[in-house]
Amino acid sequence: MLLNAIVEKLKHQSRNDLKGRQFEACVIIQAVSWYLRYPLSYRDVEEMFLGRGFEVDHSTINRWVLAYAPLLEKRLRQF
Repeated sequence: MLLNAIVEKLKHQSRNDLKGRQFEACVIIQAVSWYLRYPLSYRDVEEMFLGRGFEVDHSTINRWVLAYAPLLEKRLRQF
């Protein structure tokens, strides 16, 4: 329950940081969190999104992780 509240707050704060992207903020945050939380490769995350109807290239996920992982870590350290 507390984790869900933290995730919702992060999504709300991240919307401004993720403006101008092709995908919605929740998709980007989901991809980055899957990659960081579980032992998945970028291609594994790509296949997971493909199964959900989103076509995202693994190199795009790589760029998202490099760009937004430090931002998520900074915000999570507040909690």
